[in-house]
Amino acid sequence: MEEIDRRIVTLLAHDGRMSFTDLARETGLSVSAVHQRVRRLEKRGVVRGYAAIIDHDAIGLPLTAFVSIKPIDPAAPDDAPVRLAHLSAIEACHSVAGDESYILKVRVASPVALEDLLQQIRASANVSTRTTVVLSTPYEHRALVAAPETTPGEAGQDASA
Repeated sequence: MEEIDRRIVTLLAHDGRMSFTDLARETGLSVSAVHQRVRRLEKRGVVRGYAAIIDHDAIGLPLTAFVSIKPIDPAAPDDAPVRLAHLSAIEACHSVAGDESYILKVRVASPVALEDLLQQIRASANVSTRTTVVLSTPYEHRALVAAPETTPGEAGQDASA
């Protein structure tokens, strides 16, 4: 990825509603050049979409938890994400290394709702669960800077070399 595209991605990650005019001003490109580059980034799947950041407390979902799951029968098909897709309280599903197979990020209205969701997860996917309830979130949805490309042999080199 070119440095200018990396800059555009970083700007959009900080403000997905930034206008082409503002992007042009920040990058030193023309509005049409920025428009072209953004469309190309979207087409390549680098920019996969734009979303609103929601205040979950305000919409009645103040309880966030991470639910680690692993199959009760290790020989069973690894289809938990498909079997759980219908549960709208699951915000994210991450395949992980370690004892568990997946970690789910869930948002619910109350501890009772969490207990009900855990029962639904266990029944739907035939898994055991381990739950960690979030007490507070100092930060989330941080915009990351796209990493610069490395040339062969460059990755893993000691900085003092």
